[in-house]
Amino acid sequence: MTAPAPLDARLRHGRIALALSFFVQGAAFALLVTRIPAVQDKYGISDGLLPVFLAAVPVLAGVGSVVTEQLVKRVRPSQVLRWSQPLALLALLGVGYGDGMVVLALVLAVFGLGVGALDASMNMLGVSLQRAYGRSIMLGFHAVYSLGGILGASLAWAGAHWHLSLGVSYLPLVAVTVPAALIGSRWYADARKGAPPPQEQEQEQERAQGSGVVFRMLLPLCLVMTFAYIGDSTVSNWSAKYLQDVLGSSEQLSTVPYNVYMVTTLIGRGLGDFGVRRFGPVVVVRAGAVLAATGFGVVALAPGAWAGMLGFTLLGLGLCVLVPQTFAAAGRMFPHASDAAVARLNVFNYVGFLVGSPLVGALGDAWNYRGAMIVPLVLVLLTLGYARSFAPAPARYGDGHERPRALDVG
Repeated sequence: MTAPAPLDARLRHGRIALALSFFVQGAAFALLVTRIPAVQDKYGISDGLLPVFLAAVPVLAGVGSVVTEQLVKRVRPSQVLRWSQPLALLALLGVGYGDGMVVLALVLAVFGLGVGALDASMNMLGVSLQRAYGRSIMLGFHAVYSLGGILGASLAWAGAHWHLSLGVSYLPLVAVTVPAALIGSRWYADARKGAPPPQEQEQEQERAQGSGVVFRMLLPLCLVMTFAYIGDSTVSNWSAKYLQDVLGSSEQLSTVPYNVYMVTTLIGRGLGDFGVRRFGPVVVVRAGAVLAATGFGVVALAPGAWAGMLGFTLLGLGLCVLVPQTFAAAGRMFPHASDAAVARLNVFNYVGFLVGSPLVGALGDAWNYRGAMIVPLVLVLLTLGYARSFAPAPARYGDGHERPRALDVG
């Protein structure tokens, strides 16, 4: 049945507003992680202590995601997103203008909690909007995140090129995006369907306990999310340092790999729906895992900076499809408990960051950074064993008919 015109307009506006939030978050996160060497220099953080700071952010982000699961039982995800995004942006500004380890620890704690809340709430809204649209739009949201990452990495490159302080580098982005995010939040749309059909309702009762999610059913998706973010965190937190310290690039050039990575994720996510419609989510996830593993192999063996950037290009094309598809698969698995499913699945985003950053750093210090790249390579390949979890299950829709493949995909 076609939705009434006012509802259609509300959904369109909500989709644009949510895309803006994904864009802002991508830009802010990229601007932070691509200038980690500058943050390290500003605060005098040793190589041994750096992994501790890098690990603290995903730990607190995981706490923020868990808290969000409880908050959305009382308030809408749109309310959580409306206030958590400005909080994270102001914390980014605090990193730029702070002074001393204690201040850095405090602003990174605020940033981590804010990021956990906004990541969870953004994807909750994305899953609910996709259900209301009845077709794939999740990859589009994550493509816009990549576009924001390109902007953030470009601003980081400019800051390094002109030797700008962190505060001066961060201030323009925060000054523009905080009011833009607050204004855009007026149009967030919490798209919730009515009661499920009897067959789907019965299946939901079998799948739901308490908050509506059985961990055992989510476990394969949680593992894939973890493996994907171990790979992603390796690029985010170590690509600049890897190019500068291992492959001998300049500080200016060391900001480029993350930008290249964001460009290729944008391309991959922009075209990903076509691949899923043609070949299905299982094939796309498997192809992404193989491409990502190949990228890590190229990075590990790269003789110089340009070969290393080729590896990061392959990484972007491979990893980009895994996370959006994982959120979409959780939404299909628990269509009437999707907020809880997304919040719990989102925690494993930070598990991946928590494991990936310190693990690569510790192996790099104890052995070498080339060898450390083998670990995310192997873990991403393990995704192949869980790819069947992404297969559509049309019988769950309760209408007795298999829907077009495009409707089964995030």
